[in-house]
Amino acid sequence: MIVIIVVLVAALLASVAANRYLRPRLVDAQDQGMKVQELIGPMQTLTILLLAFVLVTASASYGMADSAARREAHELAHLAAMATYAPDPQRTELLKDTVCYARTVRTAEWPAMAEVRTSDASDQWSRDFRRVFQALRTEQAFGMLVAADDQRSLAREERMAQASPSVPAPMFWFLLAVLTVTVIALGIAVPHRSNRGHIAALVVITVLLGGALVIIRDVDRPFGWLINVPPTSVRAVENQVLRDLQAGHAQVSLPCGADGNKV
Repeated sequence: MIVIIVVLVAALLASVAANRYLRPRLVDAQDQGMKVQELIGPMQTLTILLLAFVLVTASASYGMADSAARREAHELAHLAAMATYAPDPQRTELLKDTVCYARTVRTAEWPAMAEVRTSDASDQWSRDFRRVFQALRTEQAFGMLVAADDQRSLAREERMAQASPSVPAPMFWFLLAVLTVTVIALGIAVPHRSNRGHIAALVVITVLLGGALVIIRDVDRPFGWLINVPPTSVRAVENQVLRDLQAGHAQVSLPCGADGNKV
């Protein structure tokens, strides 16, 4: 970091010195040099490349978050399917715990991830899974249930990890600074008179650049704001397991409320 700063400062000082002392000896005094528009060109190219790179990074993060959420729902459905091989009353307990776990994921962990923080609401049902497993240690379904629960736990960890932004805060603020300098530089290049069309184009460019940055900020937080990963998959598993429970029992009494917390 220090080496980069020192080298760039030295390059800037050398550039200014060359302009002040070396240029008059090498170039005719009547030569006006590069125009402002020619100096702004490389800055515009750098801005577009940075935006494209950061947008691709954020989009990839969104895709991985969506994949992690779907994988967890798949593993939860697999755990519920394995629970059907267990004898009663453990089978019914596991299915009920699956519904309650899905509810806590949907109602507690999703809002927490939107604020880039974690939630321990689902841990109570993870512990309850293991408690029921203890009563099945001599059953053939024990190994399958433990393996399915392990995969569910790994998928949950991956989903929660994807809630963190993939674009570091310093990079985001640096990109904002680059966009600001670019817009100011474009304003300097706009003619002073008869410039209504230029000003309108400058406004459009500013809105487009700002919109791209807002999209990056939104997509990089895949569980909150506008462009988000909804808990559709886990909700579908919750509803399916609840229907299976209701099909086998006239009255189903869940150990949790609508928010998934124990009652």
